[in-house]
Amino acid sequence: MRELIGFACDQCKRKNYTTSKNKKTTTGKLALKKFCPFCRTHTQHREVKL
Repeated sequence: MRELIGFACDQCKRKNYTTSKNKKTTTGKLALKKFCPFCRTHTQHREVKL
């Protein structure tokens, strides 16, 4: 049931993080505030396909 997803920075659009989520219980796209090593700041990261 769990599917691998990636997180991309909203500012530089680079993929920085990966995780998994349950597609049955979480149907929407995830958006988390995480550290981007390329921007060197905490930015919003949105779910993207791997």
